Amino acid sequence: MFILLSRGRFYDQNAMIQLTRLNGQQFVVNADKIRYIESTPDTIVCCESGEKMMVRETIQEVVRRAIEYARVIRRSVTD
Repeated sequence: MFILLSRGRFYDQNAMIQLTRLNGQQFVVNADKIRYIESTPDTIVCCESGEKMMVRETIQEVVRRAIEYARVIRRSVTD
């Protein structure tokens, strides 16, 4: 399975989501720098830099976190 994430014009250098490596180590990744995610069956997050990270989360979970974070940082100040 392969999903290409759409790229918006908005950029926030603090757009980070927390993920987990296969060894259990947690880390954060800039959600705006994710280029695509693939399942081989392990989930691999591929960034614009070419770096690839294998994570425990499913594709659906990584996408959900990226979308949720995007909603939070793009929410109107009056909400």
